[in-house]
Amino acid sequence: MNTKNNRLSRLPRNVWVVTATSFLTDISTEMIANLIPLFLANVLGAKTAVIGLIEGLAETTASLTKIYSGWLSDKLGRRKWLTVIGYGLSTVAKPFLYFASLWGHVLGVRFADRLGKGIRTAPRDALVAESIDEKQRGLAFGLHRAGDTAGAFFGLVIAAAIVWATQTDASLLTRHTFQTAVLVSILPAVLAVIVLAVGAREVRKPQAAAQAPALHFRGLDGRFKIFLLVVILFTLGNSSDAFIILRGQERGLSVLQVMGMLIAFNAIYAALAGPLGALSDRIGRRRLIIGGWAAYGLVYLGFALSRTGWQVWLLYALYGVYYAAAEGAARALVADLVPAEQRGTAYGLYNAAVGLTAFPASLIAGLLWQGAFGWQGFGASAPFFFGASLALLASLLFWKAVPVKKTAERIR
Repeated sequence: MNTKNNRLSRLPRNVWVVTATSFLTDISTEMIANLIPLFLANVLGAKTAVIGLIEGLAETTASLTKIYSGWLSDKLGRRKWLTVIGYGLSTVAKPFLYFASLWGHVLGVRFADRLGKGIRTAPRDALVAESIDEKQRGLAFGLHRAGDTAGAFFGLVIAAAIVWATQTDASLLTRHTFQTAVLVSILPAVLAVIVLAVGAREVRKPQAAAQAPALHFRGLDGRFKIFLLVVILFTLGNSSDAFIILRGQERGLSVLQVMGMLIAFNAIYAALAGPLGALSDRIGRRRLIIGGWAAYGLVYLGFALSRTGWQVWLLYALYGVYYAAAEGAARALVADLVPAEQRGTAYGLYNAAVGLTAFPASLIAGLLWQGAFGWQGFGASAPFFFGASLALLASLLFWKAVPVKKTAERIR
């Protein structure tokens, strides 16, 4: 225990500041983000294909921005203020959800919010990577994911309290409840921007990186390119979690029960993210990522076969194991595979690969479920069978395409 505490105490200021910023931001974001699909379906009457379109376009916006913002942070040799601008834009956008009366309004706000996320994510990840020794990189990213997810946990608890206090019937979400959650979410979002602007310290660009890298794949490690290709395959089956929320409601969960499901998921994610991130420093990122993806595939298979609300509830709680194992380890792996002067660009490409693929992933999931434009769809189980198949295939390809020895040379 003392060894663990000593390792945490030696983490630099930036890791703690970025973790605190993500904690506050996710309190704000998760109060409303997981209510948005219910707001669209229950209040605005949007179909699953429309919900998939909104989520897909929002994530695509973030992804395209991440490519440029990561490269720009490499060019400028500065990470902090791009990160602050990104958080600030998302904070300004969120209150406009209060006035949303059409699904197009929700799309507009999600567009601006994800634009802010796109601006901040790659510079933020590069700032964390450059603030920490490589031997503690997994621990640093694991701690960041734990803080981020702990914020989501508290945000969901607050949202559940709002639902309980404002609705006598929690079977469907009401407009008043959603608007109340939006108003309450503003304060932690503003505090997050202040903490980052005041507390973070810029990490100077290495002298060797006097010239900004070109915005292309040339010169990047071949293993990084293979990793991106496998991530794209995995993400094609990783549709928005909005579909899991809708699956829970379709299987009989009330709004409050859905909130409880999300709270359990984030509690498991937050509890395991730090320890599993530190574990990746010892056993290697590759093993942990493959294990996380395999867990994802099994959980999604469970979603497809679920027959009751409590089964979806339990599976979604276990879904936190995948996130805790794979998310932090994957971000640490990016830093392991590229030189310091290319990290912003690499994080931009990685996050873009995930986000750009999220658009067809969510659109495909919506079409498989409910159909559109004359297409009937295959029912609620179809997108989960699809996601499980691609996750297990991606795990196998990553295992075969990146041998242990090659990965371990850079990761351990």
